[in-house]
Amino acid sequence: MTSRDEAQPKRRRGLLWLVLFLAVLFGLYSAGWFYLADRIRGEARQTIAELERKGIRSDCTRLRVEGYPLRLAVSCNSLAYQDDARGIAATTGALEASTSILRPLVADVTLRGPLRTLAPGLEPLWLDWDQLDIRTRLSRSVPDQLTLTAAGFSGQTDPEDSEPVPLFNVTDLALDLWPDGDDILYRGSFAELDITADALQGRNVPSLDGAGEARLKNGVAFLRSRPRSLRGQALDITNLELSSGEARVAVSGPLAVDEAGLIDADLSIRITNPEAVAEVLATAVPEEAKRIRQGFTALAMMGKQPTMPLKIVQGNAVLGFIPLGRIKPLD
Repeated sequence: MTSRDEAQPKRRRGLLWLVLFLAVLFGLYSAGWFYLADRIRGEARQTIAELERKGIRSDCTRLRVEGYPLRLAVSCNSLAYQDDARGIAATTGALEASTSILRPLVADVTLRGPLRTLAPGLEPLWLDWDQLDIRTRLSRSVPDQLTLTAAGFSGQTDPEDSEPVPLFNVTDLALDLWPDGDDILYRGSFAELDITADALQGRNVPSLDGAGEARLKNGVAFLRSRPRSLRGQALDITNLELSSGEARVAVSGPLAVDEAGLIDADLSIRITNPEAVAEVLATAVPEEAKRIRQGFTALAMMGKQPTMPLKIVQGNAVLGFIPLGRIKPLD
């Protein structure tokens, strides 16, 4: 027998072992997929039952776990949450959250509107959107990153016995949150925010664009504690901008809220094109239009992009040398 004849059975045995290995591997993967799917269903039912024992009604209508073999997708036709003791309720449309075999630690979530909310002290709201997507990188404690993008986002009141009042519409919205050590970093933007006159008690403002970056100190612990207040928190504002056409206002600097709810801040305010900013403010506050234009005319003498300090000490705000009054403690 030649060496070539001896090599052929070895190749066939090698191929057979490879096929067996792949079959075992696929079997283990399949068992793991169905185990995880069953566990998701069980934990969802358990969570709903635990909330029910606390007097909170919740539902994930027609919960499905599907996508085998390449995806794991969890979907509901609608979501509902109602806590009568606290007067809180929310409902929304279909939800789908999925991850794939190629990116098992990245979850993509698509949420359909509308979102209807009810909370004490607030008007019932109806929020809707053309598209809303969330992407998150999973970890044991907090997500490594959370990215939200939305298009055609709008809001209106949701009364039972009268006509709804439109509040706002924004063409595009995006934000990113991710941990950096003990802190949480934020980066976000929005385009073409139109706020209705009804939402501003009859005042008119032009379409606005915005962008910003900030750092929430000890933000990881803050999120884990499920906070109900900003008291005791500190924020470093890298840059927050609000613009309309050539008018632009940017804010940067540290800000903190003490345990009593009082604000302390040392901010820098940069104004681009003071005359254009004055026209925006004069349109929004017509009863003060003359004073606004006079003040910004003087400010324009400092150049096309003047900068002013805004200091807040125990809630008392001073812009440059001009006292602005006292800011009420935050809840």
